Amino acid sequence: MSTITRNPTDTDLPSSASPTRRRFNANWFLLVPALALLSAILLVPLGQSLLRSISIPASEGGGFTFDNYTNLFTDGVTVTVLIRTATTAAIVTIVAFLLGYPYAYLMTRVSERQRAILLVIVLIPFWTSVMARNFAWLTILQRGGPVHSVLEFFGLGDIQLVGSQIGVTIAMSQVLLPFMVLPLFSALSGIDRKLLLAARGLGSSPLVAFWKIYWPLSRGGVVAGLILVFTLSLGFYVTPALLGSPQQSLIAQLLATRTTQLLDFAGAGALGMLVLVITLVLVAWANRVGGTISAIGVVATSGSKGR
Repeated sequence: MSTITRNPTDTDLPSSASPTRRRFNANWFLLVPALALLSAILLVPLGQSLLRSISIPASEGGGFTFDNYTNLFTDGVTVTVLIRTATTAAIVTIVAFLLGYPYAYLMTRVSERQRAILLVIVLIPFWTSVMARNFAWLTILQRGGPVHSVLEFFGLGDIQLVGSQIGVTIAMSQVLLPFMVLPLFSALSGIDRKLLLAARGLGSSPLVAFWKIYWPLSRGGVVAGLILVFTLSLGFYVTPALLGSPQQSLIAQLLATRTTQLLDFAGAGALGMLVLVITLVLVAWANRVGGTISAIGVVATSGSKGR
């Protein structure tokens, strides 16, 4: 009886050891139009601004330089405007949070019909033009307007709102309030209120139960709302231009002045890149902190439900 010998190299490999072939997913082609449009309207202009900010004009010999970036910190104007913009954005963010958190909490406590009404109130600013809203605030805050009349009634009529940071802060807070309420409502509506009832059953006071349980679970939405409002405040132009003054301009007004009046496109590009980097750093930090907090909240909620 003859035996058939096989070359070891011809032995079949186990199915687990055989190389796997990944099937190409043709659905990725659906992203091509969106990526092309994004590149055309966003990446290409950003690339041009970056090149313009580090390039030396051909009339001056050509080449690359970082003088436009160093001048931002030595011209005596940009740093002041950046600090003023960051301060205004921080105040607007705090005001929006102080008004938005109770409002979002109220939306989670009312009936479905009342919640729909409150949601419509939040969305109404999105249905009106930004210019119309700012002109309305210009009418409300000007001398002789409703706010000025109320201040005069209480003996505070000398406070100037139009042309000051106070008026700009009030108007920006109203415009950006929905961007705080919506993330907060999304986070608060996902919190199981049985956790608070359990804490109350264990002898905790309402304030302690809120601080120890409800607040940690809502911090993901809080971080998202804070960063969203703050980053939007950094680039606000219409409201400070209409209600503010040139002496207290913000970063967007400085960018407009450099491009339209001074024709300093290289310096404006450097300033725009600096603001973009600051925004990206804040968003990355928010994603990391917000994601960590949300994960902790999910684990805590799941563990409480398991008990």
